[in-house]
Amino acid sequence: MPDLFDDLRDRNRSAARPLAARMRPRTLDEYVGQAHFLGPGKLLRRMLLADRLGSLIFYGPPGCGKTALAHVIANHTRSHFRPLNAVSSGTKEVRELLADARRSLEDLGERTILFLDEIHRFNRAQQDVLLPDVEDGTVVLIGATTQNPFFAINTPLLSRSQIFQFEPLTRDDIRTLITRALADTERGLGDTPVTLTEEALAFLAEACDGDARRALTALEVGVKSSLAPEARANRDRQGAGVVGERHPLPDGRGSPVLFDLALAQDSVQRKVLEFDPTGDTHYDVASAFIKSLRGSDPDAALYWLARMLESGEDPRFPARRMVIFAAEDIGNADPFAAVLANAAWDAVERVGMPECRINLGQAVCYLATCPKSNASYAGIEAALKDVREGRTLPVPRHLRDTSHKGAVKAFGHEGYKYAHDHEGGWVDQEYVPTDAVYYEPTDRGHEAKIKARLDELRAKRRAGRGGEEPR
Repeated sequence: MPDLFDDLRDRNRSAARPLAARMRPRTLDEYVGQAHFLGPGKLLRRMLLADRLGSLIFYGPPGCGKTALAHVIANHTRSHFRPLNAVSSGTKEVRELLADARRSLEDLGERTILFLDEIHRFNRAQQDVLLPDVEDGTVVLIGATTQNPFFAINTPLLSRSQIFQFEPLTRDDIRTLITRALADTERGLGDTPVTLTEEALAFLAEACDGDARRALTALEVGVKSSLAPEARANRDRQGAGVVGERHPLPDGRGSPVLFDLALAQDSVQRKVLEFDPTGDTHYDVASAFIKSLRGSDPDAALYWLARMLESGEDPRFPARRMVIFAAEDIGNADPFAAVLANAAWDAVERVGMPECRINLGQAVCYLATCPKSNASYAGIEAALKDVREGRTLPVPRHLRDTSHKGAVKAFGHEGYKYAHDHEGGWVDQEYVPTDAVYYEPTDRGHEAKIKARLDELRAKRRAGRGGEEPR
């Protein structure tokens, strides 16, 4: 016989759930976002409609719908849904769940979907426990992770799973979710009169960075914190499941909450940027930063620098990258770039944040707008390749050290021509027993002058050797 208070308990639990949890979609039609694999005719939708669902790995940032989609899939396939969080669960819980899934399949013919959130938190041995039951179909694994699965998940488990990469929700997606929550009287805020301005809606859609949980939480915080005391007391009584007379508000429903731009900004508070010095975002932003510098786009480079600094990145990291960039991608096209990059790094060490952001910004703007050349970088790489793979070349006798007794008489270390004793400070002589060309300067920036000078000297050297071209 059901407990008379079961309904009350359910209502209490439901009232305690945040808006983002209450508004989770129940069907595919309610799901918003990820159209690139869940839209009409796309892979995951086809798999669901054909009931050919295998194990899945959901990879993407927080609040983009990974957990929500796992629940939708469970509802759609009518499978037994068993959620676990790798942060709070261990091998014992996993083995017990797998044993239950095996019994359900054998005795009742019921499939089990194991939704393992934060799957990257499991070590390799814990992940290996899943392998036999995933491989033979005892469970359908849906693993959710914010970390790159190719680094965080065992290769055998990956090979048995289909990977779906989630993207942050678009502004239109966030708008849809907010509008839906305001209209839903069963799970949302539909029983509360709210006037949401267009400016506030646009701000939430922009500031929440495609995170549905963050947008709905800001909406709920703003609405609840703005309710009149009478309205708040009435809603608390209903949410607690109090049975009896419902106390009406003075105007029948209460004064509407004006959710304007100021309230939206106050509800969102300071933006929290993802930062993990070993995670994908760290390397992706760093990559975008360097490629923007290389592409001579100072605006983009400044944005990515700001992203790193605002997220808590050590300012020495972008400073170090710029010192490397100045030599690798600018080189002799503008030799001063290396000087400025090193000066910015020195300012980071001596001044620190927040003031050193100014030095970093100056360096970024200069490096981005410099003429570019990777000729010196390509030259050292080519020379290293020859050293590693080719025959070790002897030092010509006339270039060898002559500071010790017997260098000339015993070893024959003689014949060196002192360049400054010759016209133009240059003399033709062999400096390495190979005709390989490693440095090929461009015609950009200062390197154009270097190229002209080097072309002249190389032409003289070829003429002195009978016009032979270097290899």
